[in-house]
Amino acid sequence: MAEPAGTNIRKHFLFPGATHVDADECEITTVLGSCVAVCLWDQVHGGGGMNHFMLPLWNGEGLATPKYGNIAMERLLEHVLAIGARKQHLVAKVFGGANLLATSSAACPIGARNIELAMTQLEEWRITVAASDLGGHVGRKVIMNTMTGVVLLGRGRPQK
Repeated sequence: MAEPAGTNIRKHFLFPGATHVDADECEITTVLGSCVAVCLWDQVHGGGGMNHFMLPLWNGEGLATPKYGNIAMERLLEHVLAIGARKQHLVAKVFGGANLLATSSAACPIGARNIELAMTQLEEWRITVAASDLGGHVGRKVIMNTMTGVVLLGRGRPQK
């Protein structure tokens, strides 16, 4: 008997500070608080990926890892283009950047700075943001299908 459609899709859990890209169908899942995840998808040919970054900018010290937004964004675009996606066919979906500490008095919390970095970079690259769910005071679970570009979003409950 044939398996039901969608049961043999590869799955990948994306940890903070990582990037995952796939030319074939894969479900990438991540969980976000103040971190931001950017999903890039080639709307003509399929294939795409997601990053998950914790801090906006690498300061030049230590390793240039994708835990920093400026590094994560560059790596995501580079890897998506390496699987054959065309920049002019890319669309983005952006999630996260919550301020989970509702009582925080920080002038510019990390989540807001992460959002600003992601959105500014996408604008500079002229990549359309097709969907977003940003800021607020709740965490999110994001699941992206790299072939269809569909993203499922779950939101946490506000802290009391």
